[in-house]
Amino acid sequence: MANDDSPKSGDLPPYPEMILAAIEALDDKSGSNKAAISTYIEENYENLPSAHASLLTANLASMKEGGKLAFVKNNYLKPDAAAPTPKRGRGRPRKDPNAPPPPPKDPSAPKRGRGRPAGKSPAAKKAKVVKEAKPAPADASGSAPAKRGRGRPPKAKDPVAEAVAKATSGMPKSGRGRPAGKSPAAKKAKVVKEAKPAPADASGSAPAKRGRGRPPKAK
Repeated sequence: MANDDSPKSGDLPPYPEMILAAIEALDDKSGSNKAAISTYIEENYENLPSAHASLLTANLASMKEGGKLAFVKNNYLKPDAAAPTPKRGRGRPRKDPNAPPPPPKDPSAPKRGRGRPAGKSPAAKKAKVVKEAKPAPADASGSAPAKRGRGRPPKAKDPVAEAVAKATSGMPKSGRGRPAGKSPAAKKAKVVKEAKPAPADASGSAPAKRGRGRPPKAK
C-alpha cells in the first residue's frame, strides 16, 4: 500500500533513482539488502511493472558494476558510505616514505648486540657480595679473628670426659655387651675338682661307685 506522497500513475521514476531513494530512506549504516529495497519501492511507488523483481535485480547489478553502489556483505550502500576504515594487518607497519630520515648514529658509540643483554654470572654476583661485605671487627689483642671454615663447627670438649679418658687410657678396653661366661665344660671340670672325696668304709677300702640308673631293690 502506497503512502500519501507516492508519485502518481505515469510519474514512476527510473529504477536507479528509486533504489537510491530507498537506501537513503532506510538509512542503515551497514547498508540495505535487496528485499528491504524492494519492499520500500513497493510501499512508496504505485503502478510498478509486473517484472519489478527482475528489473530491480538488473538495475542493482548494473549500478554495482558502474560504481554507483557498493556491495558489502549482501547489502547495498552508497560508495561514500562504504569506505571502511582500513584494518591494520599483521606484522610491523610499513615505513612512511615521506618521513624524515633518522639522525645519524655516533660511530664512537658501542654497538649493541642482538637479543636481551646478558646478566651477570653467579660467580660475578658472589664476588661482588664478598667485596661489598663489611670487615669483621678485630678482637682485644688487635688481631683479626680467624675465618670460619665450611661445614658445621666442632663441638666444645667436655673437661670431665677428657679427665676420665686420661685416667682409663692404660686399662684394657672391654668389649660391648655382657662379658662372656664360662663354657659348660669348664664349669663341669670345676665342679669335679672341688668335689670332696667319699669317706672310706670300716675295712678301709673305698666304697664302690654307684652306677647309672635306679639301684636294684633289696631281696
